[in-house]
Amino acid sequence: MPRRAASPVLPANARTIDESAAVRDTGGAREAILAAARAEFSARGLAGARVNEIAARAGVNKQLIYYYFGSKEDLYRTALEVVYLEIRSLEAQLHLADMAPAEAMAALIGFSFDYLAQHPDFIGLLNHENAQGAAHVRDSRAIRETNSPLIELIAKTLARGTRAGAFRRGVDAVELYISVAGMSYFFFSNRLTLSSIFDRDLTAPKAQKSYREHVVSFAMAALRP
Repeated sequence: MPRRAASPVLPANARTIDESAAVRDTGGAREAILAAARAEFSARGLAGARVNEIAARAGVNKQLIYYYFGSKEDLYRTALEVVYLEIRSLEAQLHLADMAPAEAMAALIGFSFDYLAQHPDFIGLLNHENAQGAAHVRDSRAIRETNSPLIELIAKTLARGTRAGAFRRGVDAVELYISVAGMSYFFFSNRLTLSSIFDRDLTAPKAQKSYREHVVSFAMAALRP
């Protein structure tokens, strides 16, 4: 049974939702709302997004959004947290600790690129969040706690690689993560302008595949002794 927000923020002229209908929901309405919210917030940001549009995308009554999430801002924060949780959950499924250090790092770098290729909404969400000062990410304990295990895993993998002679000493886990994420993020967030500047279609599958290989090989070369 979904937990109702303590103080739902409903428009003044809104009717109270039939709570029994929400309790009976077995069609994944909450998940549909979050998927629609990710798309809407990615395109328009928190200020520009419209609850009516999210409801229409999700195929639900607008009041159901307030029932589950309380307010548009709470829905936005939840959408951000869900995206980060999704990434970290998928990374955990790679089982990097079971791989040799070099294999593990190559797998993580490739995954980071592939996730952005498959989830352009994440790029839009981050663009808008950064433009607004990253207040929601900064204030979210859930996002911080979700990312901490990844940095710890990277640090342990670097240590294993250093002991094995595969990696050079002195690589910082956070700096490595930022560098790897930055190479992929910049490509996907700017490839339309880059395509125009360099007269090369970076949206083509062949160009994307080539750059993925470059990112992995470039990062791995930087780790070698």
